[in-house]
Amino acid sequence: MLRQIQLIVKGMISMRSVEIYILAGFLGAGKTTLLQRIMNEEQVNNRKVAVIMNEMGQVSIDSDSVPKNVPLKELLNGCICCTLSDKLEVQLSELLNQFELDAIYIETTGVAHPVEVLDACLSPLLADKVRIQSIITLLDAACWMDRHKLKITLQKLITEQVKHADTIVLNKIDRISVGSQRIIERELSMINPTGKIIPTRFANINFSTIQFVDRKGQDEHEKTHAIDHLHIKTYVHTFSHPINEILFENFLRTMPDSIYRIKGYIRFLNKRETFLFQYAYGMPFHTKSGLKVNNILVFIGDGLDHCYLQKTLKNLEENSMSLDH
Repeated sequence: MLRQIQLIVKGMISMRSVEIYILAGFLGAGKTTLLQRIMNEEQVNNRKVAVIMNEMGQVSIDSDSVPKNVPLKELLNGCICCTLSDKLEVQLSELLNQFELDAIYIETTGVAHPVEVLDACLSPLLADKVRIQSIITLLDAACWMDRHKLKITLQKLITEQVKHADTIVLNKIDRISVGSQRIIERELSMINPTGKIIPTRFANINFSTIQFVDRKGQDEHEKTHAIDHLHIKTYVHTFSHPINEILFENFLRTMPDSIYRIKGYIRFLNKRETFLFQYAYGMPFHTKSGLKVNNILVFIGDGLDHCYLQKTLKNLEENSMSLDH
């Protein structure tokens, strides 16, 4: 009997999705300081966490800030939102296979785009094992006020980091006046009306203000991989049968601009191969994958209508099956 209970518990643990927190923000905003504070609080709460640190250079500068007993993976000499996206999938997979975790924290480079990082995290092979819990953007208050001195591309990047955050930590407010702080908060609210703004100094915040506690149960999570209050949402759909390629192409033509990415593995009727599918900026393409994996698609976007997607994709599969008979 004890053995059966142990197996059941082990199975429940393996089914549990691991929270993913993405720490974004421009260079010098205070991401590492915030990460240290979070690690201390997580350890007090006896939660099992791991860290992935991404550095643009060949040498890790901030890895010593992570407690020795916390599993750490480092991605160096590149950015996980572009050149190192494949390696991030490998690192995540290793952490998930080697440790029983509650959460993984990803500290990005200062020039990482949140949507691109989110995209890199949601490999179709890992989509049912992880849950994007929050995107946290740190903002240096003085840097924001002086952003017009930066190159246009960097100004746009910082704005994008703000736009796609669930929580904006307005850090280093001791370096600006109260009046300037109010102006900044109004500007941030205009860029990201749904994001929570937390003004602070030395990245000193209460972790509970950025950790969402209202989570979906496992039964709800099976088909809809999302948390209602996230600014950027994700939806995961698994097909049980191959689908009609023409019907699928017609479905893609209905995609709104608010859907940034679709990726996954898919099989079409009358074709033996499993295809790796990618969709970005309105352009779909697929290539033979050579893998035998579940037919699963991951959607990433703003304000996704999960009920609509689930119903539409289910109808797509049913119509495909009727055409096959």
